[in-house]
Amino acid sequence: MDSIDYYNKYAAAYYESTVDLDMSEALDRFIKYLPENAEVMDLGCGSGRDSLYLEEAGFYVTAVDGSEEMCKLAEINLGKEVLNIRFEELDFDGVFDGIWACASLVHVEKDKMEGVLNRVFRALKPDGVLYMSFRFGDSHGFDNGRYYYDYTIASLAKVLQKSDDVETLEIWKSNDVRSERNTKWVNVIVKRIIE
Repeated sequence: MDSIDYYNKYAAAYYESTVDLDMSEALDRFIKYLPENAEVMDLGCGSGRDSLYLEEAGFYVTAVDGSEEMCKLAEINLGKEVLNIRFEELDFDGVFDGIWACASLVHVEKDKMEGVLNRVFRALKPDGVLYMSFRFGDSHGFDNGRYYYDYTIASLAKVLQKSDDVETLEIWKSNDVRSERNTKWVNVIVKRIIE
């Protein structure tokens, strides 16, 4: 079962366990780089929780998820269409001022990450910003039915160095917002630079 199958099968349970999580600290760090009335993609929107936060902050949000069942639940939560698109199917060119990818690219195989990131970067306008978060560590494997690829600050920086047209604005480590979990996360905000 790949991660999309997992989210389709357990969509309701995943929705219930994540819809009320408070991501405001990371969201506010991301938001400070966005222009007024920015066009933002919530990539791997899950429940739509962060899309709502971004809309309430005054942004125009395009919510995207690879799981058809998660899209259905997010549409109810958001009251609007959610695009059912997998990362490798992204085909936007210079559309967004910002892309929010909170714990969504964690399932992308490391040998496919460069190609996926190129699609994500291409979707940004010049000077557009991308937020991503990954589980902190240097391992990969199955956990709770899904396959994860973890990164350290150094290994994530190495991946980002492969792209000439991005500049790292912030990179930091954080605790899981769920106090019962001892998972650490590595977060990064990058800007698309076009010469």
